Amino acid sequence: MTFQMGLVLIFELVMLLSTACAALMAGWLWWHSRYQRLLAGLAGFGAMMALWCLGHIFILHQQPVLGRSLLLANPLMPTFFLHFAIQFVRQGAQDRPWLQRLSAAIGWVYFASVLVILLSLSLGASELIPGAVLPVVFVFSGYGWLNLLYTVLLGVAAHAVLWYGWRHHQGNKKRSIGAMFLAGGWGLLLATSFVFPSFGLDWFPYPMLLLPSYPLLLVYGVVRYQMLAANAIANRALLWLVMSLLLLLVIALISTVFGQLGMQTLATVPVWQLWLYSSLVLLLTAACYRPVARLAERLIYPGARLDEQILQSWQLQLAGAADWQELAAAAQQLLTAQLGQQVLVQLQDIDLGLGGLRLSATELQGLWRCQVSGDEDLPPGLRLVVQVFASLLQSRCATLQQSLQLAQTEKQRLSSQHLVEMGALAASMAHELRNPLNIISMASAGVDAELRGHIQQQLKRADRLISDMLVYSGRLNLNYSQVPLRPLLESLTQQFDWQQVQLILQVPAELWLRADPHRLQQVLLNLLDNAHAFLRNQPDAKLCIEAQELADQVQLRLHNNGPALDPAVSAQLFRPFISKRAGGSGLGLAIIKRIIDAHQGQICHRADLGWAVTFEFSLPKEPAHVG
Repeated sequence: MTFQMGLVLIFELVMLLSTACAALMAGWLWWHSRYQRLLAGLAGFGAMMALWCLGHIFILHQQPVLGRSLLLANPLMPTFFLHFAIQFVRQGAQDRPWLQRLSAAIGWVYFASVLVILLSLSLGASELIPGAVLPVVFVFSGYGWLNLLYTVLLGVAAHAVLWYGWRHHQGNKKRSIGAMFLAGGWGLLLATSFVFPSFGLDWFPYPMLLLPSYPLLLVYGVVRYQMLAANAIANRALLWLVMSLLLLLVIALISTVFGQLGMQTLATVPVWQLWLYSSLVLLLTAACYRPVARLAERLIYPGARLDEQILQSWQLQLAGAADWQELAAAAQQLLTAQLGQQVLVQLQDIDLGLGGLRLSATELQGLWRCQVSGDEDLPPGLRLVVQVFASLLQSRCATLQQSLQLAQTEKQRLSSQHLVEMGALAASMAHELRNPLNIISMASAGVDAELRGHIQQQLKRADRLISDMLVYSGRLNLNYSQVPLRPLLESLTQQFDWQQVQLILQVPAELWLRADPHRLQQVLLNLLDNAHAFLRNQPDAKLCIEAQELADQVQLRLHNNGPALDPAVSAQLFRPFISKRAGGSGLGLAIIKRIIDAHQGQICHRADLGWAVTFEFSLPKEPAHVG
């Protein structure tokens, strides 16, 4: 008799626990259904399961009308589950006509379920009889079998929909459906004892004692692949279960040890009371864990106040930097404000500010690393802040580098496209301009000789401008070969009448490089032509050409003592249409710059080598990626 009373109490507690679990999960799912509407059907299933479990408690407490009403509302559970299954399977899959029709008819299914429930309540579909274990149990009778059959059919329909979804989905969706099948099989195994008394079987309510696990497993199986929050809750629940089992084991050991030591007072305390008290202590410990952890963190890491809002603010402000200068300034400002002391941040050899604490970010073999120095006097909390900030800065440096590389690639693509378009335009303009120039040249044959000479001079200037424009806007195709420098320079200098200009050639006879001879000749002719234009009428004029080999490069310098260039002009010297030479096109130096760049070299103007004007350019002796 005592065992039977204890089993009744356990069954009642299990039903209360199942009600609480189902109700909590229903509320949680309903809250999250704001973002995933399909969870509303599963929330309804959980709510109906909570009411169904509550119906068993009402029957035990002699509330037969309310208890029978809740148990006869059984068809609404598979109705909600069928609704959820249809929505879950249709999401992200090819819709079949029968599935569309079933989804459209779900309202009629709810109506039929409510109608079956009302018929069951009004036509006497159940009875209460004495049970083998429980004082009273629920059994179906009369129209109650219709209620049971309708419920089973709805469950079969829901699982048929899931079977279809399992066959036609992949990845996490398929895993979720598989988890639903496993949880549904477990729930069916447990809940079948509900109908055993109706068939005269005395197995009720033993399987029902594990019923609280059913709603938890079902909901977790559905959402574990969809929502990270569910996995966090499951992690805490599993931890709580393991702790509870360990607690039961410790209590059993304590009772045994106390009995052996003769401490009968403690040994005779009921195990369930010890477990209840210990569970309350465990709950209190869990509730105090976070406040105590925060207190310990403040004691161990004083001054470290890092939360999600601060980290998001850091990320947003670092992400707003468009270049290395801005990123270094933003990082220095943020870290200085957080620490309350001056910090030096170094990125890509950029130094900003002063201070003993230094944060530097460097790249090595494609990976960014942040190093902190001067933090020896910081408390542990502030050192933790610096380390967290350094990890964010390291990530932002990698992202910024990728962004700048993409921007540079896009700039080069647009520049290449622009040159192609400009080349086509220049070719068309050259054709259209040379036709009238030829007509003008032929028409000038009958005019005065002096006027004809003037016309021919201007026509040559126009033709030279057209030729330069075609060279500048055209595509450079380089044909590399071995070029000995001194013979090339000697042949080019002989093409000019230097008159009173002193020409100095300081180029080793054995010096050579690999380049396009025609393009290199263009560069040297343009530079020599410019020098000749400024030096030919100047007294004591000098032109010095020197070349030398530096590591894997060849450097050439063309010095002259002609008029110095205005610094304002020197800054824009290699841009098109910038010229100080009378009659010049303004494209000569721009063409030179294009050719040198194509050879992977560099060119610049200098005025710090003891000469009024120096053009210095260097070319690789063996350019990369050259066949």
